[in-house]
Amino acid sequence: MWFKNLLIYRLTQDLPFDAEALETALATKVARPCASQELTTYGFVAPFGKGEDAPLVHVSGDFLLISARKEERILPGSVVRDAVKEKIDEIEAEQMRKVYKKERDQIKDEIIQAFLPRAFIRRSSTFAAIAPKQGLILVNSASPKRAEDLLSTLREVIGTLPVRPLTVKMSPTATMTEWVTTQKAADDFFVLDECELRDTHEDGGIVRCKRQDLTSEEIQLHLSTGKVVTQLSLAWQDKLSFVLDDKMVVKRLKFEDLLQDQAEQDGGEEALGQLDASFTLMMLTFGDFLPALVEALGGEEMPQGI
Repeated sequence: MWFKNLLIYRLTQDLPFDAEALETALATKVARPCASQELTTYGFVAPFGKGEDAPLVHVSGDFLLISARKEERILPGSVVRDAVKEKIDEIEAEQMRKVYKKERDQIKDEIIQAFLPRAFIRRSSTFAAIAPKQGLILVNSASPKRAEDLLSTLREVIGTLPVRPLTVKMSPTATMTEWVTTQKAADDFFVLDECELRDTHEDGGIVRCKRQDLTSEEIQLHLSTGKVVTQLSLAWQDKLSFVLDDKMVVKRLKFEDLLQDQAEQDGGEEALGQLDASFTLMMLTFGDFLPALVEALGGEEMPQGI
């Protein structure tokens, strides 16, 4: 269980997370299939294992892992539009009258309801790790919307969840621009070969570089004309690599073979053991990586009351 993206949330109050109580709370909103006339459903599923006996909360040391699943019926807009147009054309030809907006909307609703039972089903899962001692919730997603879906549903079942996105004192854009300009990152961080440069004007240009020497004269020229770095690929120690953006989103996380080999060795032969070992090792690694990242970005901007 290696996260591929990371959205970091700070608990703004000391909230005890009891695994047994959390299990009971999540069980009140378990994921289920869409009924024939439902567009979407959302609920919690077991992060590891299948079946009714699989726990909804995976506990590993001081860390908890949960997972939510969204199920939605997919109705292509073009299919609905074509069906609506066909029906309207039929009415206007047969009854020799104009179909206006209110009736158009009613026809559209009727067509959607008729199509729903035959629509394709799409399922997507979102994982979140809870680290109570660190006061953090880490969501395996680069989409704030998907993270908020999980957090708001978690808040619904446990009654309260005082969290906010973790923020830092210095703008990530300013820090990343300095690293590329000076060709030196913070201790234990290494600039790799990918970045996005944006003009500071609203309608300014965007330059995206991949497999590029970021110390090159071409990149430095872009920086000298006022562009700033809004995404940057980085490595930390010899343990992981990632892309950091200007919103403090960690994308395309990749854990190095050394960690993966260690997890494989620790996990034994069974699949669940492998998943547990990789999750535990990932969280222990985050325990060192995240404070280092926050410090490199000027330290955490702490909400009042913490």
